[in-house]
Amino acid sequence: MNGSPVASILSNRRLWLFVGVAALSVVLGFFAIPNAAALKIVTSTGYWFVLAAFVIFVNALWRSFREEILRAGDRGLRSVDLASVAVVGLGGTVLLVHEAFGFKIVMDEIMLLGSSMSMHFSRTVLVPIRGNDIQGAFVIMDGMMDKRPLFFPFLESVVHDITGYRPANAFILNGLLTFIFLGLVNAFGRLVAGRPAGWLGVALFAGLPLLGQNATSGGFDLLNILMILATLLLCARFIARRDLPSFTALCYSALLMAQVRYESPIFLVPVVAAILWVWVLEGRAILSWQVVIAPLLMVHCALHNRIFAIRDTAWQLQSKPEFSKPFSPDNIPNNLAHAISFFFGKPTDQPNSYVLSALGCVAIVFMLLLVYKRLRTLTTESPISVATVFFTFGFAAQFGLMMCYFWGTFDDPVIRRLSLPTHLWMVLAVLVVLQQFPRPAVVRTLLAVAVLGILTQGVPSMAAHAYNQEYLAGLETAWRRQFIADQPRKDYLVIDNDSILWLTHEVSATTVEQVHLRRDSMVFHLRNHTFSNVYVFQRFDINPDTGKMTMRDGDDLGPDYVLEPVREERLLTLTLSRISRVKELREGGKVVSEATEDHVVPKSKAEIEKARAAYLENFLKELP
Repeated sequence: MNGSPVASILSNRRLWLFVGVAALSVVLGFFAIPNAAALKIVTSTGYWFVLAAFVIFVNALWRSFREEILRAGDRGLRSVDLASVAVVGLGGTVLLVHEAFGFKIVMDEIMLLGSSMSMHFSRTVLVPIRGNDIQGAFVIMDGMMDKRPLFFPFLESVVHDITGYRPANAFILNGLLTFIFLGLVNAFGRLVAGRPAGWLGVALFAGLPLLGQNATSGGFDLLNILMILATLLLCARFIARRDLPSFTALCYSALLMAQVRYESPIFLVPVVAAILWVWVLEGRAILSWQVVIAPLLMVHCALHNRIFAIRDTAWQLQSKPEFSKPFSPDNIPNNLAHAISFFFGKPTDQPNSYVLSALGCVAIVFMLLLVYKRLRTLTTESPISVATVFFTFGFAAQFGLMMCYFWGTFDDPVIRRLSLPTHLWMVLAVLVVLQQFPRPAVVRTLLAVAVLGILTQGVPSMAAHAYNQEYLAGLETAWRRQFIADQPRKDYLVIDNDSILWLTHEVSATTVEQVHLRRDSMVFHLRNHTFSNVYVFQRFDINPDTGKMTMRDGDDLGPDYVLEPVREERLLTLTLSRISRVKELREGGKVVSEATEDHVVPKSKAEIEKARAAYLENFLKELP
């Protein structure tokens, strides 16, 4: 018994230290810290936890790939596959040039931008809910914790650190991630079935308008599939090399992957299974000191997830009152019908790819059969095949979870992006099954079909992007951003229930509710011309039979506010979006927002300074 692999693994003292650290992390993350303190801790420390994990990850990658990088540097361009670089570059360009850069899924992307803003300015994790332009400097005055994981806003904040804060940095980040992702797809295909297979994988994704939509957005879904694929490839590398640098790189890739989307931790299961499988084969626990402390760098994730217990609205069940719980097997039949509607719907209605959908659905069936077969022969399979076998269970679990989700309808404009991991599974399945057809003619034929799909469906669909025109929130966000771009300065105040959009663009903003609660403050600012203008955003629904316009609930400032429309547009046929200027504020028919009397300026400098200080103190208190 003492000579068994399990006994040898359990005799490793470093393993027991890891178990102790993990147990401590579980206690801290789930039991010892109360809910109220949990979010405060994440606010002040979340950035530093992610930074530490990211630095360790980059260092582990360097240590693992150093020799190969140095050898490639010695060989120069001779070591570069220029044809594959060209394919990746062309594929990424196709995805980026046909879609307009913008915030596509507004709530997610603006909240992520807000978190990156506070990470950049103050190294805290908050979405700004109060902020003002004070004499030319924008100051975040208050914020709230968002439920979304931290890795994407952290990377956004790094771009801010390098280039300066700009909302468009989210698009720069996703543009860069697009080429990295396609490069990883090419690398996977090359490992599995040779060089042309890598090109096929890139072509299949280049013809997917949904990927182009996310590549030009400010969302985290592209990073999600990138980290899943990167972790799979690093898993294959660890299986092949079985050394500490590759092990550390794998573990920290998985750790960061779990901090991209809520459901991404599902893929930790195949990572752990692959590690244990290697340990048993090796008869020893391969465990670095960096991984021993890794559980401590996940404590903030457990604390962050408390937000779902603290806030009833976090699951957004209020958006669909007919559902009482977020996940249920009862949702599977309906969600499957919507998934089929998405994968094979009209290109004008859905950003899909017939070629990828057809090939992927067939390939997944054959891939599952291959996985069943290879489970009995894992020890004789290649490292990439073994890693793919383990990750297949992760892809299946993720798809199953989405089908149980109360809002898992893939053909919904807001939910389509949740199908990206399934699209990744489809592409990987096509490349894996391709191994069974080693004749070059097969991959060439499929490559030709994929290119034909890009030309006949992908490019026309992306160029028309009709599937974007039904999502009003995205259209209104682009419209508001154009309004911001048209203003010579940002010294104005906007009243808008979606105030976070303006705040992340460094424009002073408040909500209609706050305006009602702080009427005296609005009188003060209008009377003192604190802002060059005060604007209000409102949306109207139009009755098709009568033409009557009805203001959206919560947008009405009341009859005392005299408004002057400055810009309006029907972004959808039966919806009017309007921005108006507040001309004056009345009370009982009398204007109360104008100066009522002249004041004599004191001659004494001390009195002037005292009056200025008193005014400034009051000004700060009255800010929206």
